[in-house]
Amino acid sequence: MMSNRRLLLLSSSTVEGAGYLDYYENETKDFLGREVKRILFVPFASVIKTFDEYAMMVSDRFQAMGYEIDSVHQASNMNEAVRSAEAILVGGGNTFHLLSALYETGLIEIVRERALSGTPYVGWSAGSNVACPTIKTTNDMPIVQPPSLNALGLVPFQINPYYMDAHPEDHHGETREQRISEFTKVNKGVYVVGLREGSTLRIEGSKISLRGERQARIFISGEEAREYSAADALEFLL
Repeated sequence: MMSNRRLLLLSSSTVEGAGYLDYYENETKDFLGREVKRILFVPFASVIKTFDEYAMMVSDRFQAMGYEIDSVHQASNMNEAVRSAEAILVGGGNTFHLLSALYETGLIEIVRERALSGTPYVGWSAGSNVACPTIKTTNDMPIVQPPSLNALGLVPFQINPYYMDAHPEDHHGETREQRISEFTKVNKGVYVVGLREGSTLRIEGSKISLRGERQARIFISGEEAREYSAADALEFLL
């Protein structure tokens, strides 16, 4: 069922020293190719910006790449908009807000169906989180309560976007690694990919590769977390 999936899962929208989505432009264009002309944007992760404002910002950026953006929230029939989309783009923000809206609009099953059948799917941050089986490894606060934490399930592993190793001086709370280790302790057999800023996972059917200059840190219960680079095979995740 998943043999046709084409996914580009970005850790973040920005990287230090680069503008909005600038760091990922070449990878995004290579992934989408010249066949895609119009992309359907899902803005539901936005909380502070209105959906209109978010869609306009993304539209301006993607037009600079040569793509037209339609936002699903502006469609007269959202179901049909997803069904006819050339590609689907899911932006970052609050993961709980995003997942809740996908359930409320009834789009979660249609987006899943289209993505698994081969419609290109690009997500960053929260948009990468919802591609996983659940959103349990998001960094976000549960500002709303979705009907379920189960997400799109486009991949069998979890992602922790913006993964960082830092433990600030005088900070006595848990590190990111400790929190992910808690997840793997009670979710045995589920891999978690700590995806650092500037890193991307590209999935084409049963092939997966890490893109970008930074390593990913991968966790699973019963084993020490390990670092993986773009040169390493990651098919074990699938």
